[in-house]
Amino acid sequence: MFNKSKPFDNGPSGGLGIPPAPEPAPTAAPSASPTAPRAPEPSRPAASRSSSLSTLSAGVKYEGNISGAGELQVDGSLKGDIRVVRVTIGEGGSVEGTVHADVLDVRGRVSGAIVAKQVKLFATARIEGDITQEQLSIEQGAWFQGRCTQAKRDTPGASMLDAPEKPAALAAPKTDKVEAKPAA
Repeated sequence: MFNKSKPFDNGPSGGLGIPPAPEPAPTAAPSASPTAPRAPEPSRPAASRSSSLSTLSAGVKYEGNISGAGELQVDGSLKGDIRVVRVTIGEGGSVEGTVHADVLDVRGRVSGAIVAKQVKLFATARIEGDITQEQLSIEQGAWFQGRCTQAKRDTPGASMLDAPEKPAALAAPKTDKVEAKPAA
């Protein structure tokens, strides 16, 4: 059944017609010898960026509200309200509705109110609606039609910047009592 083994042949075929296995490369330390250049590694998102990015791709039309704790990239068309942590509206993206976010970058179109802590309108942005924000940046070339209100944390309008835990219909209304005192 088995043939008598032949003495080891140091020839190129190893005596069995099979080329010898390559020597395993040492794994302890990288060698300084020139080797073939490695392909560049794919870029990884920065550690500060969340891995929960959702994208509404170009050519996609969506009707309805979007809310959550992640990030949203809008390159398509959205009719509805957005309430997420970070929103980026691409050059081809459009939103028809209210946008609530901590950070909003707009390169496309928004028709509706914007409520955010930080808003950046790039040169290609077209905004039709009021903006309530803490910080606003508008590049030359951006188009904005509406009112702009700066709301800091300690001002009465700042409550708009905080996303409510419950839908507005279920939340208890906030009332501030103001008493008028006659001037003395």
